[in-house]
Amino acid sequence: MELDDKHVLVTGGGTGIGLGIASALAAEGCRVVLCGRRADVLQAAAEGLEARHPVRWKTCDVAHRADVRALFDWLEAEDSMPDILVNSAGSNVVKRTMADVDPEDFDRLLAINATGAFNVMHAALPTMRRRGDGLIINVVSVAGRRVFGLAGVPYSASKFAQAAIGSFVNSEVAAEGVRVTNIFPGEVNTPILEKRPVMPPPEQRERMLQPDDFGGLVVAIARLPSRVLVSDLVVTPTYMPQP
Repeated sequence: MELDDKHVLVTGGGTGIGLGIASALAAEGCRVVLCGRRADVLQAAAEGLEARHPVRWKTCDVAHRADVRALFDWLEAEDSMPDILVNSAGSNVVKRTMADVDPEDFDRLLAINATGAFNVMHAALPTMRRRGDGLIINVVSVAGRRVFGLAGVPYSASKFAQAAIGSFVNSEVAAEGVRVTNIFPGEVNTPILEKRPVMPPPEQRERMLQPDDFGGLVVAIARLPSRVLVSDLVVTPTYMPQP
């Protein structure tokens, strides 16, 4: 795939892995739109990226279908329906064991991490299917392949669900030219670490994967011929065993 002028939507694009991927795709000449819940964060991210085309942004809470519908109505009106969709919106909570988790937090993480990914994929897929081409990068977590106590019960449940959604979409539409890559990162130095029960020290954060580590990976996947499907990609820091 030639990436110049391809339309890209990155959810959770204001920070972390989403921003790292957006930066790489923008540098390749893609027309990037960032979305997330905080306008100030999105604006700062968009203005800070080096890009061949202006990076646009729009607020959207992916957990709310009305927000997602409004976002895609705007994209369609702007002739910017995504050729590449990056699902990177995600969250966690501090109290995350069965002993201390708030059931409302459990529901909220399922809504953001799993239902949010479903909402955006559901909105993007009809256009991709009509074109017979499209790429969805589904940023999951190693906690969506194997249970880790550190990840917590609501995050793990939501990430297993997100991975299942991506895999199901592949089984349904890959033969039509629309492909999903589930990326399963290990520990990454992103703002989500601020919601850990115990913050890792700076020296540990330096050993983790960094958001920019994912940009080149996604560019490489996006450049592959449409006949090639990379369904699952596990990426971990060297100190972390493969799940």
